[in-house]
This record gives sequence, C-alpha cells and structure tokens, in this order.
Amino acid sequence: MTDIGIKRALLSVSDKAGLVELGHALAARHVELVSTGGTAKTLREAGLTVKDISDLTGFPEMMDGRVKTLHPKVHGGLLAVRDNPEHAASMQEHDIGAIDLVVVNLYPFAATVAKGAEREEIIENIDIGGPSMVRSAAKNHDYVTIVTDPADYDTLIAEMEESNGATTLPFRRAMAAKAYAATAAYDSMIASWFAFADQGEQFPASLTFGGKLAGTLRYGENPHQQAAFYTPHFGGINGIGQAEQLQGKELSYNNYNDADAALELVSEFAGGPPTVVIVKHANPCGVATGDTLIEAYRAALECDSVSAFGGIVAVNRPLDGPTAEAMTEIFTEVVAAPGADDAARAIFAKKKNLRLLITGELPDAKRPGMMVKNIAGGYLLQSRDNGHVADEDLKVVTKRAPTAQELADCRFAWTVAKHVKSNAIVYAKDGATAGIGAGQMNRRDSARIAAIKAKEAAETYGWAQPRTVGSAVASDAFFPFADGLLAAAEAGATAVIQPGGSMRDDEVIAAADEAGLAMVFTGMRHFRH
Repeated sequence: MTDIGIKRALLSVSDKAGLVELGHALAARHVELVSTGGTAKTLREAGLTVKDISDLTGFPEMMDGRVKTLHPKVHGGLLAVRDNPEHAASMQEHDIGAIDLVVVNLYPFAATVAKGAEREEIIENIDIGGPSMVRSAAKNHDYVTIVTDPADYDTLIAEMEESNGATTLPFRRAMAAKAYAATAAYDSMIASWFAFADQGEQFPASLTFGGKLAGTLRYGENPHQQAAFYTPHFGGINGIGQAEQLQGKELSYNNYNDADAALELVSEFAGGPPTVVIVKHANPCGVATGDTLIEAYRAALECDSVSAFGGIVAVNRPLDGPTAEAMTEIFTEVVAAPGADDAARAIFAKKKNLRLLITGELPDAKRPGMMVKNIAGGYLLQSRDNGHVADEDLKVVTKRAPTAQELADCRFAWTVAKHVKSNAIVYAKDGATAGIGAGQMNRRDSARIAAIKAKEAAETYGWAQPRTVGSAVASDAFFPFADGLLAAAEAGATAVIQPGGSMRDDEVIAAADEAGLAMVFTGMRHFRH
C-alpha cells in the first residue's frame, strides 16, 4: 500500500502565509498538530489545538530556540521505516510516535542578507533544525510527507481529500524532490555568502550557486532546444528578470538575452541625457543621446535601420507618447524602459506582439559580481566587466590631442564598444553611433564593415556624406597592425580611442600621426566574446 494516512503533523514555518488555513484543514481531518514557537502561537490564536514540540520530546526549547527539534523523538518519528520490525521495536521501546507530515520553511537567510543586516543577525538566520527535519522527512518519503513551499498547501489539502486523508507515493516523491532542492538552494546561499561576502574569496574552493525557476520558455536559441529562465535566490538587482511585462507574448530565450544586452548598455548612461539603445542578436546596432528621447531614438535608428528591424530597444528614462509612436513605425520585438506614460502605453497596446518591459531603476553599471560560463568539462568564472576609465586615465599618444568634441565622441564610442562583441569597432559622432562593426575575426574587417554600414545609412537618408566623416572611432582592444586604424581613417574618422599595449604600438601611432589623427590610450581592454 503506497497511500499513507496523515495522523500527526509537525509544523514549523518562518513564512506564515497560508498556515492558519492549512491548520484548519488538517484539524478538520482530526490530524494532531505539533508545532514550535511562533508557529504554535499563530495556530493557537486561530483557535486550533496544538501540542508543543517540548511536549513531544520531553525537553524544553533552549538556547534561544537553537535547540528544539534536534531530538530522537522528532527524527526517530521521521526516519523510522514503519514496516521494519527493528525500527518498530525501537519506536515502542523509546516511546517514539510516528510523524506523518512535516510542514517546514526555513529562516529567511536571503532576506536578512538583502536588507543589509549585521553579521550576527545573518548568522542567527541560518536554520539548523528546519533543514534537518526536511532532509529526514524527505529521505523517508515512503512513509512521510514533506511540504516546504506554502504554494503547495492547497495541493496537499486536495491530495488528502482525494485520498481520504492520505497522500500517495507519487505526491510524496514529488514533494521530497522539491524539499531537497530547497535545502540545497538554502545551503548554496549560505556557502556563497560565507565565501564572497564574509570571507572575501574571489574564487572559492567549491563553487555553489542556485536559482529559482521563473518560467519555462517556448524554446531556446533554436526551436529544437529547450529552455527556462531562473532568477537568483538572493535577488537585490533590478534587471530584465525583475521587469514588469505589460503586454505582448512571453519572452523567448533570445528575447531575454538581447534585452539584457540592451539594458546593460543603456545602464551605462543612467543619469545622463536621454539615451536609446537598439540591439540585435546581443549586439548594439544603434546608440544615441539627444535633447529628447525621440531625438535619441531617431539618431540611434539611423545608424543601422536595416538591423534594427525586429530588434530590442532600451531607454534610460520613462517612455513618452511621441517616442513610442516612432518606435512602432518598424517591427520591434521588445522595448525596455524605467517607466512609460499613459500615452506610450496606449500606443504600444495597439501592437499586440510588442513586449513592453518596465524595469524601474536601472542596474548599476559599476556593480560588482561574477559571471559563469559553461564549457565542456567545467565552468569558467570571472568578475563582471565593470571597468571604467576617466578623462585623467586617458593618455594622448599622437602629436595632435583630441578636441573637446572629439574627446566626448571618443568616450561615447568607448562606452558602446564595451558592449559590442569582439572584435569591436565603433564610430561615433555628436553623441550617436555612426557605424558598428562586431564579432569579426580581425579588427580591420570590423572597421570596414562599420564604414560600409555608415555609407549605406547615408544613402538611405540622403546625407551628403557618411557620419563616419569627422567621427571618433573606438576599438575594444589594441590595433595589432596599422591596417585597422587606416581603414578607420579612410572612413573619415579623425580621432581614435583604444587600449594600446601592442608590440607595434609605435607603428600604429606613427600611422595615426601621418593621417593627422588624434589618438588616446585607455590602458584597459573590453573584449566581449
């Protein structure tokens, strides 16, 4: 027989949501309720009869509640194999009663860390008895039901109603699997906090990380791949995963990836003038600032209107109606914004397939953190590329120093290049990208491709010349040869920003001088593979 009747339940929860309703449902089926501390108090205040854990164990709760459930009469009642004669004899000899149901959720460790609590309070919110009971009950799921998530209370009640006060083995197995995931994630959070926050380790000997399922996706990068989205247990960062989706169909794997790339880049301009980023396949294809958001959008779109079709747009301030209207003139997959006024929402509402994401406060572009990449046979771990350069970090290496406008365009192009796949070349002029070359196997080709796109834009919009003429050009890594720099000069660039550090820096500097370019070194590289 796989159905196990529920006669005694042990309840000990930090999250009291749904507790009273569950208590009444169990009591209605004449289930004996055993509980601890605040859980027992909540149940009694609701008029329920509850036995204290100390009545079960014969020992009082002690040491500020640290020791209350760590007792043979608790764990014996959880771990006993009911049809094992030796186990049954031990239970009878030591007066250990069976516990059929355990309802436990753990101390709020992540929430305590997130609120910035002191170390002592964080340590006190490491649950010991809770995980021990969860693991004991889950191990013995042939006989014991374990529930760790208040969202499962209704399912538990329905299960008991359908099984005449019992639970089935498939249900207990499912709850056991969920229980071990809960304790594993809990331990992972604690281990991560100890390693990174408490001990300041950058690369701990054992890497643990976990997340909670936010939702399964229709498919991955391609229809034959399966995919899901998880959010971190700790939280604390506003990103695409925390954004409110106001309309449109569910986000796909590629939507998440592209929207994240757009949001990360536009966050570099948080607090700055109105800025718009357009991304396609995780690469920016147009970025611009302006006096108004619609001006910035128009300038960003003009950089590469072909690639912008079906793209992702992110802005650094709440959307207004005119900008929303302009964005709907071409097919756009996703728009991410800190907010949107009523006019913008009404305009987007007419485009049922366009997803509007409200992000609230933008992520801090300078925030610390780690990035994990899965490769065959292991993981690669690195800190986020949150490096920034100030004007005083720049070193003028050519005979001619950049003008104030050239320097501003250099800084703008450099910021964008940080978010372009390597090899990255970005031309910028007057606070807008003029051409972007991404993901090529050599830097010269990136420079040429970006120039070709700029020339096509000029032909599309009827400009007298491409916007690369008189622009600044950024290279995410050094020019190993002068050819890439000369390609930029041929496109009309007058200023260059690059990390420097090549064995042929002298040749590149000489070529820049000969072409009349102003060039600055940053001393910092921004590869993005």
